[in-house]
Amino acid sequence: MEAIVDTYVYDSPVGKLTLEFSGRELIGIRFGGNRLKEINPPEYILDWITYLDEYFAGTRREFMTPAVTGGTPFQRRVWQALMQIPYGQTVSYSELADRIGSTRGCRAVASACHRNPLPIVIPCHRVVGKNGSLTGYAGGLNIKKFLLDLENFIK
Repeated sequence: MEAIVDTYVYDSPVGKLTLEFSGRELIGIRFGGNRLKEINPPEYILDWITYLDEYFAGTRREFMTPAVTGGTPFQRRVWQALMQIPYGQTVSYSELADRIGSTRGCRAVASACHRNPLPIVIPCHRVVGKNGSLTGYAGGLNIKKFLLDLENFIK
């Protein structure tokens, strides 16, 4: 994984999100964070703040995803498959495993989703249980439900 050289805490409708950058590239989004000092963020951070503001306003449905260099080859396959799930739709963990050719890899897919370095941008919140139930999300099920509701009801 690339070294983090800049962070910014973004106050989102789901709480604070810590945006992590290496150079000008977004490399991580973590739930939570504390703003230790007020800064005037550089343009590349302001761009991502705008993208996230648009997403939470319901006007942005996809992101230009930065290249993710971390993770195993399997995790990167899962993260790439997540990017193919359309806005406002969900798939099950087992369906996602089938899509990447890992028919019995449902638990491994769930683990890769949990390790997603760019939640929201790489939409792991769009993966649900086989029966449609909300299961597992690094930010908590309340945030997962919020994101799915946002995508399903703002058209």
